[in-house]
Amino acid sequence: MKVVLALTLLAVVVAAPSRPRYGHSPTPSYRPAHYRPVPSYSPTPSYKPTPSYRPTPSYRPTPTYAPTPSYRPAPSYNTVPHYTYNYAVKDDYSGNDFGHQENRDGYDTQGSYSVQLPDGRLQTVTYNVNGDSGYVAQVSYQGEAQYPHYQPSYSPAPAYTPTPSYG
Repeated sequence: MKVVLALTLLAVVVAAPSRPRYGHSPTPSYRPAHYRPVPSYSPTPSYKPTPSYRPTPSYRPTPTYAPTPSYRPAPSYNTVPHYTYNYAVKDDYSGNDFGHQENRDGYDTQGSYSVQLPDGRLQTVTYNVNGDSGYVAQVSYQGEAQYPHYQPSYSPAPAYTPTPSYG
């Protein structure tokens, strides 16, 4: 059966024309195309002679304005910074627990920030900056890391197994 099918397919391929036929096929003509020269345009430029004198400019003199009055002295930005701020977020529903607090008096800065890590620990970074000493941080952790075993919250549908039919 396979041999008959293969021979039939081979006969169809051999009998098919190698290019499609569309009825009328024009015969090629080998006449040269009609030559038509492209017109060339060369407009004559019209120049105006440059004036032999220098015309005087018609500019108005620059206006002068009075200086703005100063009613108070300009602010001095050379003050020593001094501030204290803090914030904290604890949301039991989403599991967010983080915060930050900082105190600055001149060039002395102290503060700490904390964040709840995904493994259940609370990471706290306490830092100190005193003048040119740089950023000195101390990192500490509270709690013990928890890695619970993954339990899927769904049960997959049972696989379909058809009953065998003997006929």
